[in-house]
Amino acid sequence: MTLDEAREGQRCRILALPGRGIRAQAIRFGISEGELITCTSVIPGGPIIVAKNRQEIAIGRGLAQKITVEPVPAPHPVKSPARRRAYGLPRS
Repeated sequence: MTLDEAREGQRCRILALPGRGIRAQAIRFGISEGELITCTSVIPGGPIIVAKNRQEIAIGRGLAQKITVEPVPAPHPVKSPARRRAYGLPRS
């Protein structure tokens, strides 16, 4: 699948970046093949907003159509009360 097919909130692993120039630009933003990203927003007819760590990047639709990704399942929620406290999460 390509990045423009990702849905909001979906986690993806980048499989392929097209061309040397695009790859070099992506590396400057900390994105390379094999990286996990999250699609935070899809603007109709516009860019795809992706997040990695605490940084969000807008990727134009044309470029997103050339980036090959695979969906990655979301991590399991932390259920143990001790682990929730360790992560500073509220009680459920």
